[in-house]
Amino acid sequence: MTDVRVVGEIPPPGADTKSIRSAFPAMQRRHRGHTVAYLDGPGGTQVPRIVIDQMVEYLTAHNANTHWRYPTSEETDALILHARELLAAFVNGAADEIAFGANMTTLTFHLARALGRGWGKNDEIVVTELDHHGNVAPWRALERERGVRVQMARMKTEDGTLDLDDLESKIGARTRLVAIGAASNALGTIVDVPRVAAMARARGALVFVDAVHYAPHMLVDVQAFDCDFLAMSAYKFYGPHIGVLWGQKRLLEKLDVPKLEPAPEESPERLETGTQNHEGIVGAGAAVAFLASLASDPELDVRAALARTFATLHGRGLTLFRQLYDGLGAIRGVRRFGLPPAGGPRTPTLAFRVDGKSCDDVAVALAERGLFVSHGDFYAATIIERLGVGTDGVVRVGCSAYTSAEEIDRVVGAVKEIARA
Repeated sequence: MTDVRVVGEIPPPGADTKSIRSAFPAMQRRHRGHTVAYLDGPGGTQVPRIVIDQMVEYLTAHNANTHWRYPTSEETDALILHARELLAAFVNGAADEIAFGANMTTLTFHLARALGRGWGKNDEIVVTELDHHGNVAPWRALERERGVRVQMARMKTEDGTLDLDDLESKIGARTRLVAIGAASNALGTIVDVPRVAAMARARGALVFVDAVHYAPHMLVDVQAFDCDFLAMSAYKFYGPHIGVLWGQKRLLEKLDVPKLEPAPEESPERLETGTQNHEGIVGAGAAVAFLASLASDPELDVRAALARTFATLHGRGLTLFRQLYDGLGAIRGVRRFGLPPAGGPRTPTLAFRVDGKSCDDVAVALAERGLFVSHGDFYAATIIERLGVGTDGVVRVGCSAYTSAEEIDRVVGAVKEIARA
């Protein structure tokens, strides 16, 4: 069979920002005479040419359904397995523990329904105010469907961190699962997941981790997290719109998942309802391979290469964040939210408001200058409610692998103009 693991003809870029930017076709876009700066990474990153090419290659040369005895079907099987292997390296798990789905939210609803079939009115789930509602609503649904009680741990509004003492007080003998976000998509706060997992383990509870915002910035490690399940979305780390769920195999194979009777019983396919997005799966694997290639060392295995890449990118991201945080802080009328640069573990994601301006108006004004940012509540509605900033939320700027210092300067200069207008 033809080798279906080709990575295309474009050589991998180096880890410097200029080389990384050259790998992304979107960097060529202009808007109103300005080169576009994509600062909306927390809502979805741009995609490198190498990932696009592999998805096109799949659709043009290997497209088929799975598990049949002809070449394109066998090639599809091989590509999906290879993607599972790459995503397993990405999270430090095993290939037969990686399931794919439409997105993190859909996968979490699927998992929640499966777990909930074994729970009832004497059982409890703990969620937090710091979380995206994709890690709240699926568990809340079990209140209506199964009579499960959901407890919500508080966030500290003064710095955007999780109140770990309050969280621990809510984990009790009836707790069946603690659902925790590894990082806040609205404020950038990184949560001490191993500590939370230890609290859950002490009470015999399962641990589910939402790593959607964490995964683009810190290398996921399900072993260090000591979790049972973890979900993320490839479109947040330079891949296509597809979700990924890791789970301990022994648990995945016991889940009472909604599935068709003839569908596979083995992990992880038993979680993958219906025909999957094969080109998206290929693209998700290609995104991991792209990140590993930035280490520029073919002697390293994928996991070691990813560790090197993430160390480099995270350090650079925090430098950019400090530049942004300090720059916006010097502007009269700008209010920043969350931890300062040296305040604790965080991602390079900043939420802010400009006095007297709606977030919509600020985002439009920035877009007119070629600065694409997101605004609103980002489905982290409880955070916005607790911050008391109004229904239009906050403006969010996120630094990604391709973000440059010059782009951050452009943001600071533009916000200064907007604040004075």
